[in-house]
Amino acid sequence: MRFKQQRAAIPTIDLTPMLNVMMATLAFFVLISMTLTTEQGVDIQLPAGDTTSPQNAPEPLVVELSRQQQIFIEQQQVSKQQLLQQMQIYLQQNPQAAVVLQPDLELPYEVVVQLLAEMRDVGGDRVSLAID
Repeated sequence: MRFKQQRAAIPTIDLTPMLNVMMATLAFFVLISMTLTTEQGVDIQLPAGDTTSPQNAPEPLVVELSRQQQIFIEQQQVSKQQLLQQMQIYLQQNPQAAVVLQPDLELPYEVVVQLLAEMRDVGGDRVSLAID
């Protein structure tokens, strides 16, 4: 007759309570370390800002580009050559002035970029694109 061998059960360790205790201890030390540290800083005196606008800053020359690709300066339609000539004269007379291109929102972007590139050939970095 054969006897069944009883296998001894392998003891296991339940880690859940130990992890709970460790997490609570970690949270305790994190909270304590955050409350006990003081923020150290350097006191500095910042200069007062000058909020006045430049006194002799001329108004920018606004160039409008319509949906039909017509160019307007101060509500007057001009050709591309006239625009470039007027820009050059305006920027020579007003060295601190800027030129702003205000295209119609329905225009293809490449049309706007082409005109803006031609305007920048004349005005350089004083030409910008309005985003209104």
